[in-house]
Amino acid sequence: MKPTLQAAFHHMRDGTLDDWRVIADEQKLHALKLPDRLLDHLRLLSGDYGGFAVDRLTHSLQTATLAHLDGKDEEYVVCALLHDIGDTLASYNHADMAAVILQPFVSTENHWMIANHGLFQGYYFFEHLGLDRHSRDRFSHLPDLYLRTVEFCEKYDAAAFDPTAQTLPLEFFEPMLRRVMATPKRSIYMASNRT
Repeated sequence: MKPTLQAAFHHMRDGTLDDWRVIADEQKLHALKLPDRLLDHLRLLSGDYGGFAVDRLTHSLQTATLAHLDGKDEEYVVCALLHDIGDTLASYNHADMAAVILQPFVSTENHWMIANHGLFQGYYFFEHLGLDRHSRDRFSHLPDLYLRTVEFCEKYDAAAFDPTAQTLPLEFFEPMLRRVMATPKRSIYMASNRT
């Protein structure tokens, strides 16, 4: 549906303050619906097994469940929930996609963990693909981030393929997701984050 108010320019160089106020107002409304779009996209993972014992939605829910039951904070749990959200659109770099979505809303440590979990999870299977399972060790000079990501993969991600495991429903995590994704901590579009 076409919005009631629209910017008048056809090239950004011609935009006026009034144009950008219209756009900013529309963007605020659009941003409020981000949690809904993320929940819809998570639901797309239902029924997509990719050869695993559970579908990708169940894996995401189990990963978040394990982190939650282990006492991790909401931001970490939401990272666990969304860590594989890129599987459907970024089959060869799913971790990058999840990290880009989360980056404005989470700590740099949680962002780094999600951005690199794809390489770190390779510890469990890279040798079967002719790759080096120790590839993650290139980051051993960053001990806090390294150990954080090793723990994420070992305790939550790699352990979340059990069809009989306790798995909290998506509705359980929805309020957490809405809180974490409500307000960005940093963005190029926030004056406080520009240098």
